Amino acid sequence: MIDSGNSYFILLISGVALFLYGMTMASSSLEKIMAGKITGLLNHLSQSKFLAILTGVVLTTLMQSSGAVTTMLVGLGSARVVNLRQVMGVIIGTAVGTTLTVQLISLDLTQYALPVFAIAFAFYFKAKKTIFKNLSLVFMGFGLLFFGMKLISISSHHFAENPMMTEIFQNVRDNPGYSLLISVVFCAFVQSSAVTIGLAMSLAMVKAITFYDAMLWVYGANIGTTSVALIAAAGGNYIGRQVAWAHFFYKTISVVIFYPFTQIFIDFMLTFDTTIARSIANAHLIFNVLSSIIFFPFINKGAELIEKMFPKAASEEFGTEFVNMNNYQSSALAVSYANREIMRTADIVLGMIKDSIRLFETNDPKDFDSIKDRDNKVDFLYRETKMFLLDHANKSTTVVHQNVMSMIMFLSDLERAADAIDINILALAIKKNALKLEFSDEGWTEIRQMHEQVVKVASMAINAYQNRDLAEAAIQLKRDLAKTEISLRENHISRLNRGLNTSINTSSIHLDLLSEYRRIASLLCNHAYNQRSQS
Repeated sequence: MIDSGNSYFILLISGVALFLYGMTMASSSLEKIMAGKITGLLNHLSQSKFLAILTGVVLTTLMQSSGAVTTMLVGLGSARVVNLRQVMGVIIGTAVGTTLTVQLISLDLTQYALPVFAIAFAFYFKAKKTIFKNLSLVFMGFGLLFFGMKLISISSHHFAENPMMTEIFQNVRDNPGYSLLISVVFCAFVQSSAVTIGLAMSLAMVKAITFYDAMLWVYGANIGTTSVALIAAAGGNYIGRQVAWAHFFYKTISVVIFYPFTQIFIDFMLTFDTTIARSIANAHLIFNVLSSIIFFPFINKGAELIEKMFPKAASEEFGTEFVNMNNYQSSALAVSYANREIMRTADIVLGMIKDSIRLFETNDPKDFDSIKDRDNKVDFLYRETKMFLLDHANKSTTVVHQNVMSMIMFLSDLERAADAIDINILALAIKKNALKLEFSDEGWTEIRQMHEQVVKVASMAINAYQNRDLAEAAIQLKRDLAKTEISLRENHISRLNRGLNTSINTSSIHLDLLSEYRRIASLLCNHAYNQRSQS
């Protein structure tokens, strides 16, 4: 039998769980609906600090989580898609965007929680289009969020009346540092500033804590939410670490600036005739808006300081070796530099192809990480070399422009081949290892045969890029590979007809792997057909 105290404790845990699950559901569904626009917003980051802040506000509003946005920025930084100077404004904007959820939960909409959830649930099963299903999930998420807030509020009333809890809250009030520490730890644990501030609202409404204590919870929630990005940056490169720590220092310094004026800030908020929950939510909003205004003029200086604090390590010194926007004085030099960078990219892709077979031999995380790291390098070289070539093409003659387009097409095929390994082949290896499957002896021998031929085709295709005379040989090897794939598929089907269990269990992985290898070979030979037609 559960006693009264434990029952209310379970209500609190259940409320937090429903709140977090509802927020996650709403956030992921909103992200799916706006996926294309989110990508567009990130792709249009510019030198405009105001636009960057607005991007941060919009992204956080869409994703309902500043932690999720900063984690995404850490990932993009680790992949070298963005740098710290580009996203400093976005980091500031996320702090403002996250106040929307807190504003919503302060409106006491808990009475509508279950009706909204029930109606959205019905629409979800009636909806045919994906967008309507995702919209239904958004409202279901908000329904759960508000219902979780109701459970938190009910449990807070009990804790406020419990003598033991009353004594604990009194000790917390007597030692403000405890409130700050508890809120930081709690927010870091649940990874949501909204649920932390929501709990503070509930406790303040039943007078378990004061408005002053609640403000300390607001400060703690702002610092604690940075833990999400810090954890994500642990395995990233220097740019990812810069983004995560910039987020941490921005939040922490904001708290340090406001802390001495907390009582003055509270007295100002109390001049407005509203509920304690609304006052806390409004204080959270004003705190983040004022912080963004204070730091706005120092965005570039802040980025410069963080870059000095977290410089790139020697092991992270990866970049273009031959191209930059100033290293060509003639078309011949520009093409030569770009070709050297393209061949450097091709060497990385060829290495990925050679090592891809090891993904199915071992279950070593280092092999998986190595593939991902090299794909990030290919993406980086593709982007930088392409920008260099396009910049050069715009300043060159029509003939040179056509040559540049051919180079970009080969570079694009290299990048797509790397993606095929990183996304598709890696996924097949993960599936095989997760299900603990093994290829039949005959099947594995044939996969290795296919892999060896793909390596030969890739090597010849890359050499043919430099020597047009090898284009026909590359095409012939690719045709032989296509015939080999058909033969190996027939052999596999024959084993299936014989009822060989190992072949049956790995059939989809086996056939998909053959297809991916053939596709990679085809991508790398695309340029050979163009070279042959021009001969």
